[in-house]
Amino acid sequence: MPRPKSQAAKNTAKLSLYIPPAKGGMDVLTKLRKLARAKDRSVNYLVVEAILQYLEREEKGKAS
Repeated sequence: MPRPKSQAAKNTAKLSLYIPPAKGGMDVLTKLRKLARAKDRSVNYLVVEAILQYLEREEKGKAS
């Protein structure tokens, strides 16, 4: 019998990323891991923050 999902699991959106070699590929992931260790954060945290900041900038640009 499957375990019931927690509330957090029910509200979690998942996203998979592919970074093309022309955009840095594995070098980008290596840099993210290094920064995550230095900031004591997860790579996921850094990526989510970057996405949210990008969306905020774009939305502000359209409001002008």
